[in-house]
Amino acid sequence: MNILLVYPETPNTFWSYKNVLKFCRKTAYPPLGLLTVSSLLPKEWSKKLIDMNIRKLKDQDIEWADLIFISAMVVQENGAIEVIKKCKFFNKKIVMGGPVPTTQHEKFEGVDHFVLDEAEVTLPLFLSDLEKGEAKHIYTSQERPDLTKTPLPDWSLINLRNYLTMGIQYSRGCPFNCDFCYITIMNGRVPRTKSPTQMIDEFQALYDRGHRGFLFIVDDNFIGNKVHVKEMLKEVIEWQKKHKYPFRLLTEASIDLAKDEELMNLMSKANFYKVFLGIESTNLNSLKECSKVQNTDIDLVNAIKIIHEHGMMVMGGFIVGFDNDGEGVFESQLKFIQKVGIVSAMVGLLNAPPKTRLWNRLKSEGRILGNPSGENTDGTLNFIPKMDKDKLIEGYRNIMKSLYTPKNYYKRINTFIKSYHPTVKLNFSFKDSFLLFWSVLRVGTFSNKRFLYWKTMLKLFFTKRKAIPLFVELAVGGLHFEKFAKCI
Repeated sequence: MNILLVYPETPNTFWSYKNVLKFCRKTAYPPLGLLTVSSLLPKEWSKKLIDMNIRKLKDQDIEWADLIFISAMVVQENGAIEVIKKCKFFNKKIVMGGPVPTTQHEKFEGVDHFVLDEAEVTLPLFLSDLEKGEAKHIYTSQERPDLTKTPLPDWSLINLRNYLTMGIQYSRGCPFNCDFCYITIMNGRVPRTKSPTQMIDEFQALYDRGHRGFLFIVDDNFIGNKVHVKEMLKEVIEWQKKHKYPFRLLTEASIDLAKDEELMNLMSKANFYKVFLGIESTNLNSLKECSKVQNTDIDLVNAIKIIHEHGMMVMGGFIVGFDNDGEGVFESQLKFIQKVGIVSAMVGLLNAPPKTRLWNRLKSEGRILGNPSGENTDGTLNFIPKMDKDKLIEGYRNIMKSLYTPKNYYKRINTFIKSYHPTVKLNFSFKDSFLLFWSVLRVGTFSNKRFLYWKTMLKLFFTKRKAIPLFVELAVGGLHFEKFAKCI
């Protein structure tokens, strides 16, 4: 049987880096879900993957296939609908899964089989029925699979050189229960992890295929199970040391990371150099409103400084539009971000994803306007806010505009560098050389930021040379963020 796996194009988003990636890679991240699904399918089947961020879906691709598998996130909804229409023109059978159909499958007409929730549970059910000629329309389950049985992604289906950053998954689930987040709906509140041996096998598989450089551990909360993650990190540290540190690691975590000295040290030794934290707000009442309890009993300024001192740059997620947010929230968010030096600050408007506790509360209050776009930095709302809507949207646009002016952006870089203690070990690659060349050419020569660029570069050369590679990365990324903020 011929299986075509299709990943719809992702629109330009805050983290897509589309405004700069065309100069060094085609897209940021591989379709990890579909690569894992491929490994769950019968080995004797022929498989082909089309990532539409890399190339267009051609008629001959569709004609070749017996079954077409589509996976999509919420932000890819429109792209997925177009793929479905194109495939149905050829009367092909379509199987669909992923985050957006799991919560809103009714939005996709023409799909023959929905394989929802976690594929390790529902995909075998579908395959069994398919073999018997009794495949159902919907497969769903609340069972949480044991991740120690999850296979390696099928990396043979893609050209790794098309991607800036590779991705692997260590755990699913988060112990917290923020009311706007659908992660616990998708993956539960009890973090499940892969074994240390599995993770080493995944590292080795990417290494053997020639990948070097950035590696994103895509967990929504990497430190959800701290006991297990510490044991795994000890193995990763030895592997990285043995292989001369080929990977620079980044991930997502909760801010209680700053309370665990042992964990921060292990992550630093494993060559983590970036971590995304959901900070959301400096307004204590807003944090309590959304049940972000892990952020209410910690000094946010000090926590960020501590993580920087352990060699990891904090990327921050922020939200405006909570019921407890007044009109001063925009200025307070801006001041906080500038003060602590969070260079990559993703500020978004609050949105309510379907089936979340926030969605249920707002729906009961008659405040839901529709489904969210899946990209909370696009300046849209899907509910009626307590603050005047026009003031909220205008305030949001102003904070994004202010954050990504060259002056404020480079000011944050310099603030960050003051507390940053570089520990990352570099295995300098062609990709790094290209980024350096591109930053000098595009930012340091032809942009209106060249004075700020060279001033910072020279300062680092004489004070913190180990921070230069990260600065180069930030300088290039700043081109994307500035253009993206202007689009908003």
